[in-house]
Amino acid sequence: MMNLPSSITLCEVGLRDGLQNEKTILSTQEKLELLHGLIDAGFTVIEAGSFMHPKAVPQMADTDELYKALGDVPGVELRALIPNLRGVQRAAACGCKKVKLNVSASRQHNLKNLNMLPEESVAGFASCVKAARENGIAISGSISMPFASPWEGRIPLSDVDAIIKAYLDVGITEISLSDASGMAVPNQVYSMCTHVRETYPQISWWLHFHNTRGLAMANILASMEAGLTRFDTSFGGLGGCPFVPGASGNISTEDVIHMCDESGISTGIDIIKVMSLSRRLQQLLKHSMDSYVLRAGRSCDLIQPQSD
Repeated sequence: MMNLPSSITLCEVGLRDGLQNEKTILSTQEKLELLHGLIDAGFTVIEAGSFMHPKAVPQMADTDELYKALGDVPGVELRALIPNLRGVQRAAACGCKKVKLNVSASRQHNLKNLNMLPEESVAGFASCVKAARENGIAISGSISMPFASPWEGRIPLSDVDAIIKAYLDVGITEISLSDASGMAVPNQVYSMCTHVRETYPQISWWLHFHNTRGLAMANILASMEAGLTRFDTSFGGLGGCPFVPGASGNISTEDVIHMCDESGISTGIDIIKVMSLSRRLQQLLKHSMDSYVLRAGRSCDLIQPQSD
């Protein structure tokens, strides 16, 4: 018998991790429409965009305008991905109150791209943390590919521990474990989640799973079994990692909500409204998306009412 929680928290990341890979660039107004819809559906945490360089990620070039247009939304955490100190400065200028840094757990990947070990990259985030605090901005960290990477295969737990400790050293106590390569498996996920929960009780943990090999839902359940309850999902299963060969999209938000609804796990999110938003997103992007529930409908919709 699985030991599952009575409730979990979902962060919708489709507006950032999903749209950043799309050839079709949505307008700020279209993003606002979707964002307001997600808030109405019940999300209390949303990753609305990123402050990456516009030339590198043109799909996110209007994140500043998006935050200015939206304004403050009480009770909703609207976070954005940042690459560096400039990202904090942009966040402060447009009213963004939560930012997230990221580093790769793949030592080969990090050395090749930045000529630094991952923990050295994190140590360099100290100026970002200082600036965020000075501007009243909350800041979190993410570890990409902590389970496995295409370059090393399985990542040693000692390497992940070194990055976690580096984050703690710069004052970050909220960390996401992001399976960007889609290579994690449930027993490994359970083991790592149990380890980090017990070893670092001062840290708030998020899990971010890609469904590249169909294991994201099983990995979420393994995380729940290990006692973790915060997960990133993407409506329609939109997204993927452009830097990892063959990496496909994130786990679909509506698929996770459906699993939770059918299992008696509360998310606080209206699945009907999310499904409607995913269909709207399909219209805007002009292609289908990887969501089982969008294709097949909810299980409860199949049950025929009993006649007298």
